[in-house]
Amino acid sequence: MADKSRPNLEIDNLDIDILSILMNDATTAYTEIAKELIVSGGTIHVRMKKMQDMGIIKGSNLIVDAQKVGYDITAFLGIYLEKGSIYHDAVKEMKKIKEIVELHYTTGGYSMFAKIICRDTGHLRHVLNDKIQAVQGIQRTETFISLEESIKRQITLK
Repeated sequence: MADKSRPNLEIDNLDIDILSILMNDATTAYTEIAKELIVSGGTIHVRMKKMQDMGIIKGSNLIVDAQKVGYDITAFLGIYLEKGSIYHDAVKEMKKIKEIVELHYTTGGYSMFAKIICRDTGHLRHVLNDKIQAVQGIQRTETFISLEESIKRQITLK
């Protein structure tokens, strides 16, 4: 039976329990999840496939500590576009810039907001001046350098 507190989702409490376990540790084996939730391993496989088909689960990824592999600068970039109609073209070009790890279309003062990870300030300057500012339609940018990431987490489903 669907959880009534989450309208328009075709998932139930078992699905939410499965997601919660995997969001905490994506390497948890399906058999371990099945034992914890007192269901069969096959049930976990079927539920995971269903949630993947629905687009709820969009894959899994390995989390690498960027600093430990030589990328010491995290910056956020407020981007002003000349006009909103060039948004899709700008995104297409910005997808080619590997240092941009997140890009959001936003309300407020900026047209877009990006998260950039670079090796050092020289690398950041190169990315800003030679790559991002070269994208057609970007009027100007405003850069914020992160001094420390204090919280990073997924949403809590339960």
